[in-house]
Formats: sequence, C-alpha cells, structure tokens
Amino acid sequence: MNLHLINDVPDGLTRRARSYVSAHGIKVDTRFVAEHRQWWLEHEVPAAVIDRMAAYQERWGGLLLPPASQYDGGPKYLDPDSPEGSPAEGWWFEAGMQRTAVPYSFMIGPDGEFGIHGPRWTPLHATVEGWVESLALAHHASMWAKQITKVTGDDVDGIALADYEPVREVMGLADTWWRGVDSLVAMYSGEAECFSSPNGRTALIYSGLDEWGLRGGVEDGDG
Repeated sequence: MNLHLINDVPDGLTRRARSYVSAHGIKVDTRFVAEHRQWWLEHEVPAAVIDRMAAYQERWGGLLLPPASQYDGGPKYLDPDSPEGSPAEGWWFEAGMQRTAVPYSFMIGPDGEFGIHGPRWTPLHATVEGWVESLALAHHASMWAKQITKVTGDDVDGIALADYEPVREVMGLADTWWRGVDSLVAMYSGEAECFSSPNGRTALIYSGLDEWGLRGGVEDGDG
C-alpha cells in the first residue's frame, strides 16, 4: 500500500476540519471506479450510480483518517465499492472497508448520506463532509476538555439539552453534536437504530471548555 501526504484537502469543510485532515490524514492508492464500470453496467447498476461513485472517489478516495471513537473506528479509508439497491429503493455504495469485523457496512446512501447498513439502513450524517466534521470535532474536543464523561443506554435520556444548540456542520442524523455554555455533547445513536436496541446508545460529554474549545475558531456558516 502506497501512502501519500495530503496536498489537496477537499473544499466545503470548516477550518477546523481542513486543519484536521491536513495534519492527521494521509492518502492511499485505490483502484479507479472506471476499471469496474463495464462489469457493473452488465449487472444492471445504473450509469448514474457509477457516476456518483466516481465523483465520490475523486473527492474522497483513499483518504485515511485516525480511527473514530465509535463504530470500531469507522472505515479504514474512504473508497467506493459494492453498489447495491433497486430503482424503487434507491442505490447505496460502500463508503470504505471496515477496520474491524463489525456487523454492518459503511455506506453512502441514495441522497449522499453517510451511514451504516446492517439489519437496516441508518444514515449517521447527511453528507460525507458531516462525518469528517464529526471526527475533527471529536479530536478537537478531546484535546481541550477538562473532563470527558461517557453515558450509555437509558441514561442518555437524562442528558438535558434544552440550553444547547446543535452543531450544524456535522449535519447530524442518527448521530448529533450539541454545544452548550462550556461543554460539547456527542450523541451516537446509529448502532442503536440499526439494530433496534436503545441500550446501544452512547453519549460523550466534553466539559470544561472555553470558547476556543467549544468552536476551535469555527463560526456558524464557516465551511
């Protein structure tokens, strides 16, 4: 496997995420989608789906980031493969291979969502950018928090978020981030929804943060 430094961080990310990808990401060589195009066409994968995969590869292909705190680290690196679906349901394709043996695949959904596909499709973030933003924010928060508290299962319901605001850049769906006066809360519900198991919910509370810790220099609308 050939490794390369990242010289072209994808646009559309916040300054915090761009810095994270530049400092902690590397690129690995991947095979081009075009090499399999004819085979997929012969197996009734629509050309538009293959075009989506090619665009994903051009933007994200080969990006290897540090392991996520949840989902056994997330994809090892981003690389499209294995399109599946139907005209009625829409089409998914693999976002990247798993780092470990987890009972689901990391997939890109019909509308570009990043999520997990196991017993059911569960979108975690509305876009791939949202997933990358969540990784960058988790890294930043862990560096600056004075205390990190893990909450699981039904105890997650006891976290009061009335005075918190959603962190919009993560574009959360099953997984969300919330910003308070001096803390950030990451809510991970993807596995719980995928397996219909509320006990699988996890929240991480990063407390004791100053303004830099809360935002990392990122203002609303920055991207």
